Order: sequence, then structure tokens, then C-alpha cells
Amino acid sequence: MSIELVHATRGNLVESIYRGDIAVVNAEGDILYKAGSPKEKITFIRSAAKPIQALPVLASGAVDHYGITEDEYAIFCASHSGELLHTETVRSILQKAGLDESYLQCGIHPPVYRKAADELVRRGIEPSEVHNNCSGKHSGMLTLANYMDWPLDNYTEIDNPVQQTILDAMEALSGVKKEDILIGVDGCGVPVHGMSVYSMAKAWANLSTPIYIDKKYSVAAKRIAKAMYKNPLKIAGSKRFCSALIESGQGKWINKSGAQGVYCFGLLDQNIGIALKIEDGNSKAASSAMVEVLDQLGILNQKHKKDLSKFHNPKITNHKNEEIGELKPVFSLEKVL
Repeated sequence: MSIELVHATRGNLVESIYRGDIAVVNAEGDILYKAGSPKEKITFIRSAAKPIQALPVLASGAVDHYGITEDEYAIFCASHSGELLHTETVRSILQKAGLDESYLQCGIHPPVYRKAADELVRRGIEPSEVHNNCSGKHSGMLTLANYMDWPLDNYTEIDNPVQQTILDAMEALSGVKKEDILIGVDGCGVPVHGMSVYSMAKAWANLSTPIYIDKKYSVAAKRIAKAMYKNPLKIAGSKRFCSALIESGQGKWINKSGAQGVYCFGLLDQNIGIALKIEDGNSKAASSAMVEVLDQLGILNQKHKKDLSKFHNPKITNHKNEEIGELKPVFSLEKVL
């Protein structure tokens, strides 16, 4: 059963309560710490799957064949803000793969970053699919499909070899058999994978410490991790928690949010994967809870804590910019092993 993880206060009153589940797991599948019932909590991993979805692209040899650089393929893992560095990277990848943005099937929304959205309005430019926060992931899928000579017109469908190959990678890292992974449709139209919070944490333990997985994935995992920590702004964007957390780690860890209050983290070469889910999907509560998990595990030093304080206990302000409350983690991890 999910437990109370984060409170939102207004003055002296707890105004909202965010419940959820947390798992800290090693690649062997042992639960080290937990909160709530992470083995029983089944949900979709959403965009926290993106680094895993990128593994087959690298393992295939496609990025090397097309000359796609580390600075570029980092965006395969991104839920980006639609800033210029993001859209230019996606266009460059597609061009190198012999494609263009007309092949993208991720849908259209304005850039997440307000300044980027305002700049499009100022210039009279309508947003396109390249501005979608998932266009980086889709550019990776298209790169794989084109390299393998698989159909491009339905690369988002579960029966396309692209998605089946990704499903193989999800099975390899999470330990959940393909037939037991629940399939839904993500916000950008591709299959999304449902499993327990525990299985997500195990997948991230294998992603960040790839000692028990097939060599084709382990080599790709190390390359993906390096691309992520060397390019934190590519993974999210300006003023975003994902980018701030990766940057603060300075190559010690990787992390990725998922929609609806999912967050995953892997401590590189330390055999620790972490996953959490906020039951009502609140992303700020997920960020607050993740920083608290890392603090309780002793992973954060004083500089890390300072860097991440605005995400750990974000202040709630009113329209006069007066501080009237905060988000506050209230849980203690239960040690299992």
C-alpha cells in the first residue's frame, strides 16, 4: 500500500498529501530499502524508460554508421524543453540518418521552455513535431529503423521491429518477461511499458551497473550513461530538475523523470537503482521525494544538497510572490537488506 511521502503546506496546515512507493534495488534483484509497497505497485515507467529505449539504437551500430556523436545521441534519452540546442540536435541526427523531421510521429505541442515558446510566437513560427519533448527519442527510433531497413511509416506501433527490439531490452534489464510487461500508449504515441516500481528500480540498477546483462546492452549502457552525464541540458533543459540532478552528480549517477510522478535513478557502477511513483502523478512531489531518498541513503554531500535545495523543499508562493508554504518530504526509508 502506498504511504505518505510528501506534504504540501500552507501556513501551519498540511493542505495536500502525496502518497507513493519507492524501491532501492541492486542488479541481483534484492530490495535494499523501500517505502510503501513497490513490488505490488504496478504503473507505467513512462519517459524514465528512455535511456533503456535508446540501448538498441546504440547496440545495433546505427549511431556509429551514421556518425551520430555522443553529444547528439544523449537526446535519445531526453524529455527536452524545445530549446534551440534540442531542436538543432534532433534535426542534425535525422539529417545524418538520411531523414528529416517529416518522418517524426510524436505529435505537436509548444516548447516546454516558456522562453522558447515565446520566441516562436515572436517570430510567427508554428511549433512542429521537432519541438515535442519526445522528438529526441523518436529520432533514435527512426535512426534504428532506417539503419535496419525496417518500416518507417509505422515505427511507433508495437508490432514494428523497432518496438519489439525495445521490448527485448526492457525484459533484459527489468527481469520482467515480455509477455508480462503491460503495454499502453505514451503521450507521444509509442508503446509504454507497465511493471512494478520494484522492476523499474532493477532495470535502472542494470542500466547504471551493467554487469549482469548481455554485452551488447552493457556496452551501450555505458555509452548512454556517459552521454547523459556529459550533456545534462540535453536530457531536460534550463531550470529543470533532471538536468540539475545530473549536473550535480558530475558523472556519479544518471537519472530520468517519467510523466505522472515517476522518477528513476542509477548510481553508476555502484549497483544501486532507485524508482519511485507518486500516486496522484505530481511531478514536483516526485522530485522532492527523490532528493530525500538520495539524502537518506547518504549519496548527497553538502554541495549536492545546496544545488538541489529548491527541488527538495520547493517553496509555494502566491501571486504576490509571497512565500506561503512548501513541499516537505515526510517519509523514512525502511531498510530491507
